Amino acid sequence: MDDPSTQDLSRLTAVQLRDALAAGELSAREAAAHFLSVIEQRNQHLGAFVTVTAGQAFLDAKAADALHARLAREGRLEELPLLHGLPTAFKDLTDVAGVPTTHGSAALEHKPAPEDGALAATLKRQGVISLGKTQVPEFGLTAYSENRVAPPSRNPHAPGRSSGGSSGGSAAAVAAGLVPFAPGTDGGGSIRIPAGACGLLGLKPGRGLVPAGAGAGDAAKLVVAGPLARNASDAALLMDALVPREQAPDGGFLANVGRAPGSLRIGISLDSPWAGIYPFEIEREARDALDQGVKLLEEAGHSVGEAEIRYDNRYPEAFTAAWTAGVGSARIAPQREPLLTPLTRTFRRRAQQRSASKVSEALGFLRQFEHDTIAQYAEWDLILMPTLAQTPRPIGWFTGGGHSGEPWPSEWAGDADEDYKRQCQYAPWSSMVNVCGLPAITIPVHTTTTGLPMGIQLIGPAGSELKLLQLARSLEASATPV
Repeated sequence: MDDPSTQDLSRLTAVQLRDALAAGELSAREAAAHFLSVIEQRNQHLGAFVTVTAGQAFLDAKAADALHARLAREGRLEELPLLHGLPTAFKDLTDVAGVPTTHGSAALEHKPAPEDGALAATLKRQGVISLGKTQVPEFGLTAYSENRVAPPSRNPHAPGRSSGGSSGGSAAAVAAGLVPFAPGTDGGGSIRIPAGACGLLGLKPGRGLVPAGAGAGDAAKLVVAGPLARNASDAALLMDALVPREQAPDGGFLANVGRAPGSLRIGISLDSPWAGIYPFEIEREARDALDQGVKLLEEAGHSVGEAEIRYDNRYPEAFTAAWTAGVGSARIAPQREPLLTPLTRTFRRRAQQRSASKVSEALGFLRQFEHDTIAQYAEWDLILMPTLAQTPRPIGWFTGGGHSGEPWPSEWAGDADEDYKRQCQYAPWSSMVNVCGLPAITIPVHTTTTGLPMGIQLIGPAGSELKLLQLARSLEASATPV
């Protein structure tokens, strides 16, 4: 590798940056300074970051450099944290000590968090330098990252379009080179949707593998933390930091990601548990991505066929009850409720009117749905579909309103039910994976004639995270670059 100090660090992979930092070829302060400079230049046009914490980042980088110097003198550089000095960012649903967590909501008081949340604490122990907090939808509820707190997160490939949600700001930051990689959290597609929109690899690990990322208000156990990255190796590196050693593959994810996963039986399914209530069209660009994915998979020696998957039509009501239960119990002062977006206000009111027995009934149904769906998937090694049914949507498209880039006005155009319907039609293959607790990965494989990235999603059985990363790695060389 060339001297890192003489090249654009944004072009290096996270693994290359990690190696340069560990070898002392690059200091943590140099890395932080570079990426903060990129953020300063580009964020005003992207809206990826809500808060930039340059001062704290330089303090943390200085401490990281001092640690490297001490361990080098003592001949113990092997004791450096795994992600020593690597810059990253946390979505604005994750507490970072001393930084306000807005949850994307103007209805909350934005006080500095007293301590790191579990996800930030885990990755800081592994050596990352946080550069700030990234844009999210209000309470992480939507497939787009637009709110009343700050300008919307825009797609680096087409700034008039959304970067997705709820990890939309983090995905935009990675895709635009503002950070080398970032953790996301996924409760209904919140890693995979923005990864698909921004041309990234996004991995949703299976339930229970990553201790950090789950929320106390998540009764359905939908939410899990995982990587947003530009390639499979970078995602594997972040997985090595997120997953406890006793639950990781022998040697770790990165050490094994280059191995071929073996020949797999892969079933294509375009059905969706939302299709009964929200019929949807699959755009030509999404089908083109699926066709390209099938071609790449078959060329890699895998067998691809049609999978007959059927979903219970009671799913939409049950999932929505579980998904919105948390916002119903959120502590919001009555006088500040008018500051909520129409979608949040509508679903909060409905959640508060829903009885505890109805929520319990919904959770019971989802557990049965999980059992039935996993049994159908088990006939195949992996299940395949496009990541998204449509190309990345224009800013303001879900809400029915335009958006100039300023924070949303007090009277926000749009209807909550139409908004929700559009989201389910845009990403019809996301939330059921969270209900089932399974691993899933989105891989960019296609670029449209207008330069928009499109990807495929692969769903695997419990414990298949490494296999999904290996498969993504094997496709990278032949996939259309984004």
